[in-house]
Amino acid sequence: MGRCHNGRVSVSNTTRTAGVGQSRPGGRSARIRAAVHRAVQELLAECTVESLTIPMVADRAGVHATTIYRRWRSIGELLASVAGHRFSGEVVVPDTGSLRGDLEQWAADVATDLADPDVLALMRAAVGASGPEHGANVCVADRRAQLAAMIERERSRGGDPPEVSLVEDALLGPLYYRATFTERPGDPEWARDLVARVLG
Repeated sequence: MGRCHNGRVSVSNTTRTAGVGQSRPGGRSARIRAAVHRAVQELLAECTVESLTIPMVADRAGVHATTIYRRWRSIGELLASVAGHRFSGEVVVPDTGSLRGDLEQWAADVATDLADPDVLALMRAAVGASGPEHGANVCVADRRAQLAAMIERERSRGGDPPEVSLVEDALLGPLYYRATFTERPGDPEWARDLVARVLG
């Protein structure tokens, strides 16, 4: 039980305790979440997202399905939780001393991250199961916060940066579109060119 095979690549081993009530580190609830997240990651290596079910995840994680349903109401919600962790904090906000340098380094790091087949498998699964709007928001929420932090830092330096929404459209849009919907994920040099276009 809890197994299927289709040659899919594995996703990075990550765990998360967000998305449900907080508990002390190392507590039973945290261990359950870790086991369930790990089971999702393993099964995405073997199954299409369409074939993934809560009972299958429960069997792989060694917990009852009702335990999972108490925390995540659907497979889409569970996938969003796993994706939310993966796309939170994996890319560090650079501090090069200039907005151009910050954005170039950040965009290159994001492009490298999104070119990882494991990351793509999880992102596409989350978007497919959670719906385009919710799944996409989960995958880019932390990136948006990072952009906002860099823009605000430039203002604190006395600079006159573009609006955050403009930078989001110019950088996040192409980076995620190319990674999600094409077979040509971006590379660092291409990502730096995006920055040149938005800053001139």
